[in-house]
Amino acid sequence: MNKIMTLVRRCCVSSDHRYQYRLLAFVSIAFCLGSATTGATAQGATGLLTEQTAVEQALADNPSLMAMQLRYEALLAVPSQVGALPDPMLNLNAMNFPTDSWDRDQEAMTQLQVGISQVFPFPGKRGLHEEAAAFDAMAAGHSVDEMRIQLVQNVKARWWQVYYLDRALDTLNKNQTLLRQFIAVAKTKYETGKGLQQDILLAQLELSRLMDQGIQLEALRQHQAIALNTLLDRPAAERFDIPVKVPLSMPALRDEMALYEAAEMYRPTLKQRATHIEAARSRLELAEKDRYPDLRLGVVYGARDGDNPASVGGSRADLFSVMLGAQIPLYSGSKQSKAVSQRTTELARSRYQLIDEKGAVRAAISASVTDYRRSRRQFELFATGIIPQAQLTVQSMLAAYQVSEVDFLNLLRSQMTLFNYELQYWKALSEARQALARLEAAVGQGDLYE
Repeated sequence: MNKIMTLVRRCCVSSDHRYQYRLLAFVSIAFCLGSATTGATAQGATGLLTEQTAVEQALADNPSLMAMQLRYEALLAVPSQVGALPDPMLNLNAMNFPTDSWDRDQEAMTQLQVGISQVFPFPGKRGLHEEAAAFDAMAAGHSVDEMRIQLVQNVKARWWQVYYLDRALDTLNKNQTLLRQFIAVAKTKYETGKGLQQDILLAQLELSRLMDQGIQLEALRQHQAIALNTLLDRPAAERFDIPVKVPLSMPALRDEMALYEAAEMYRPTLKQRATHIEAARSRLELAEKDRYPDLRLGVVYGARDGDNPASVGGSRADLFSVMLGAQIPLYSGSKQSKAVSQRTTELARSRYQLIDEKGAVRAAISASVTDYRRSRRQFELFATGIIPQAQLTVQSMLAAYQVSEVDFLNLLRSQMTLFNYELQYWKALSEARQALARLEAAVGQGDLYE
């Protein structure tokens, strides 16, 4: 910096163009270092949170995903329960005791009974109960898969937002350094009578605006870091670093129709809706079978005391009874028929939900493809056209400013324009990666690229 200031002073008091060229060279080098778009700030490898690491931690530790997984495991235990026979009923009875003596051998029908009864649902009902519960468990498994891919998408989106904010802060800090150099140059020119005080004030104002923007970006970064830590089940205030260097390639996507077909094969939410249809169909068949009665079979053994009349002789024999019962669908019109109507409506609703979900998935795919292609084109345009052109513009403005052919305001504007383009460059990269994450979630899995 001292060497630059010395050159500035010599430039201002001398007409020797050698000093002007040397000054231009030094300031151009400083400019190139400050406006590089590759993020050259080095960070230690220790404690870096890569995108893949973040995804792995979320899948291993996210409590919402664990709760959903446990719900699925609990539902796996339901089919065998609802498919089993109802528990039998054990009966212990004291029958026909005379109230005058409570003597067991006084009356012939006094007896102590032990019996057991069992309900047998109409054939096919238990299988349909079990089938419907199995489909419910299968749907819960698909919901776990769906939550998993949504979690991955959210983690990737937050990670790339943090990445953009880190690069934005790096770019802002480098531009602040460059603006301070501009201020020093403007002060030197002013002190030697070659510049204006308003140039210094303009640069200082722009520097203050950058500092304010830095405060906002830092707050946004903290908010995104808190959200990402929450997804990873880590302390909200835990700090982490994001790698500077990431792959910058932007692969071409497959045709949208191919992506639609892949989603119908792999997207868990579509599988879940289809499974709901099968469960609704099983419940409709079960409602139709409810018109047929369940059967109850029971056996009873009655122990008696005392003797038979003299004409018969001998002690009283024990009694054995068999009972058979059946439910009578007496209120079928207001009960079983209504249940069939209800299940029919639920089946139709499930079918429409699947159609609606397919439309939503296709819309999400198309929107993600559109966002990705837009961001990809912007990223390539900034990298290969806009930013190099803006850099040349700033260098040209700087050279013209040294010989007083361009005022300081135009130089400052060109530098701030370059700064905004650099921010848009990193934003386009971040938005493209977030669009890819949304597309991966929308399709479910499979190859997205040509």
